[in-house]
Amino acid sequence: MTTLANPAARNGFDISPFTRAMVIVAGGAMTAICLLAIGRALLGLTPDLPHLRYLAVAIHVTTVLPCVPLGAYLLLARKGTDMHKLLGKVWVGLMLVTATAALFIHSGGGFSWIHIFVPVTYRACWKIVSTARAGNIKAHKGEIMGLFFGALMIPGIWAFIGEGRLMNVMLLG
Repeated sequence: MTTLANPAARNGFDISPFTRAMVIVAGGAMTAICLLAIGRALLGLTPDLPHLRYLAVAIHVTTVLPCVPLGAYLLLARKGTDMHKLLGKVWVGLMLVTATAALFIHSGGGFSWIHIFVPVTYRACWKIVSTARAGNIKAHKGEIMGLFFGALMIPGIWAFIGEGRLMNVMLLG
């Protein structure tokens, strides 16, 4: 649990300087790469994007993209405020929609290794809410960190380096 013995917790900032730096680097880099890819696509600098013809892909991309900067903001900003709680609910909701849409995205006729993040996301979202309601801020923070870095950054990196994936095509043509 967060205590007043931790000066960072008194100010509402409950992550270490190292973790803050990791959030800034990972969240900032991923946000910048996403904006670059979207900009290239909007300017017509990419080949045809047939991926977007599929509703599940469109929903997945539309809901996951704001999760990166919003998640980073929530990790970096003051905790416990009404705004933190509201934006946290929005973030969890977006993550749940993103994960659900992923269930309907298949390449090669079935699920791939990346679908492991769907149950991981469902579990983490449930734990994020239940630990916050129980006042277990340490566990709440751990679940959010795991979801942000594990189920958002890892698949995000794969989206850009995986040959033929939508974000890969948008970024690299």
